[in-house]
Amino acid sequence: MNNIEPDWISVQAAPHRSDTLNLNWTIIAQVVASVLETPLIGTMGLAPIIDFSTAAGRLFGSLAQTIIIGMRNNGPLLQSPIAMLNLTQALADLVVRLIPHRLSHLLDKKIHLTAPRHVRRAIEFMHANIAQPLTMQSVAEAAGISIRALEVGFRDFKETTPAAYLRAIRLQAVREDLRDASNQQPLRDICLKWGFFHFGRFAATYRAAYGENPSDTRRRSGG
Repeated sequence: MNNIEPDWISVQAAPHRSDTLNLNWTIIAQVVASVLETPLIGTMGLAPIIDFSTAAGRLFGSLAQTIIIGMRNNGPLLQSPIAMLNLTQALADLVVRLIPHRLSHLLDKKIHLTAPRHVRRAIEFMHANIAQPLTMQSVAEAAGISIRALEVGFRDFKETTPAAYLRAIRLQAVREDLRDASNQQPLRDICLKWGFFHFGRFAATYRAAYGENPSDTRRRSGG
């Protein structure tokens, strides 16, 4: 495992085989958002080594091996995109839940602090209207609460502000567009699409979150 954010996670099938399974980082980010109810910004700081002698390690290794065998020699998984997607998402779920990383503490916290319904409604509204010109007043109204209650809910259950949460998921949306080699929109248009109007400030925020310039992300995507 690489503890620096790659575009994929590489898993060696066995000590004496050359099979390698690449897990797209976008899938990891989606699982983090689903399981931990928080957007993934920056690296996860994944533990670089998995101990396959532990129960968690054996479970992870078994699923990875199943996927690799199913793909080997143009195997059946390559003929079934749905099965491949389900297994890939299951493997990503194990990465988030079983491999130590900088967000692991949120797993234990989530058991005891499930976000209340109004916070979940606010998050769902943000995701559904991410490209719209939202205000915190409109988010609060959609959740059926006051702005003050919205801020308290995010502080207590997300350890951030509603505005920062919205900015984070929009920043991730920009990153996904930049990683899409088929997207030929200019960076300025992508920023405007996701609500970033001050480009100098956007670039600084992007570098702080991902450790690279937006142009570096686009260059690596081949776009």
